[in-house]
Amino acid sequence: MKISHFHITILFALIGFTACNNQSADSAAEVAIPVSVEDLKPSSIEQTITTTGTVVATKEVTLTTEMSGRYRLAKNPKTGKPFILGDKVEKGQVIVELEDEEYLNNLGMEAKELNLKISDQTYEKQKSLFDKGGVTQSELSNAEVAAVNARDNYNLAKIQLDKMKVRAPFKGVITKLPYYTEGTKLASGTEVVSLMSYEKLLLEVNLPEKYINKIAKGQDVRVMNYTLPEDTLHGEVSELSPAISTETRTFTGKLSIDNDDLKLRPGMFVQGEIILARKDSVIVIPKDVVISNQRGKTVFIVAQGTAEQKQVTFGYENQDKVEITSGLKVNERLVVKGFETLRNRSKVKIIK
Repeated sequence: MKISHFHITILFALIGFTACNNQSADSAAEVAIPVSVEDLKPSSIEQTITTTGTVVATKEVTLTTEMSGRYRLAKNPKTGKPFILGDKVEKGQVIVELEDEEYLNNLGMEAKELNLKISDQTYEKQKSLFDKGGVTQSELSNAEVAAVNARDNYNLAKIQLDKMKVRAPFKGVITKLPYYTEGTKLASGTEVVSLMSYEKLLLEVNLPEKYINKIAKGQDVRVMNYTLPEDTLHGEVSELSPAISTETRTFTGKLSIDNDDLKLRPGMFVQGEIILARKDSVIVIPKDVVISNQRGKTVFIVAQGTAEQKQVTFGYENQDKVEITSGLKVNERLVVKGFETLRNRSKVKIIK
């Protein structure tokens, strides 16, 4: 079939029209890349070490009876009812009392108290007479010895009597309270209550060897727990071991945590951040906007509607953010969303 010059002209026109349409579509696709940006401003960053572990109470004790006797649970003066699990107790407060009339009778507290009173009166009388020359030094000394013995016997009886009461040795919270029917005869050495004090908590952690010269006692610590997403507790590095484990290449540290409101409980798993150092008025960006490849670490900024890829150098960094020591300037517009599909010199459209 013979092709005319007219047909050839029409064919080239169609090819050219299709190519122009494809180029227009490619340009439109470039312009349509949406991104979100953030203006870079001077900020602060802390260099931290993140560690985890289980917190324990600073004080913990299980109290047992020192004497035998019939069991009686004391009343909490704040509620007017017998103590229960979770009640707070003050130092020296009686939690459990034992009763034994026979034992009390054998102690003879009233007789010892009366004997002490008489002995003191006798000594004072002899002392007065001695000053007037009415008694000898030997008689005065005998009266003084009798008064001292009476006081010792009375104080010893008070100590023995007090053993019938189980008192809190420190301010704390009742964590265990075995049930006994009131009036049940308990033998000496019976466990009756357990207490914890956790206004201060301890967290023992294993720290990487490379930080042994960077961590020091007294450094601030932030503590978080997943059950307390809105609360951050504070503490400090309280103890550090100078020895490094040959197996794990770590050294042991202890963190003291302030827990005045008792928000954390002993046994909870927490995350701690030890603050090593801090810088102010530096450029800080989110870690998740950094692209790492063979060329190094890069980010995108927007200038005159175009994405520019910048190579950056890190300074301080923590879990979420990093200081940029070179590659970015204050007031540049950092791409924080939509950077995954960008190329250098891509056309961008800024959205909120």
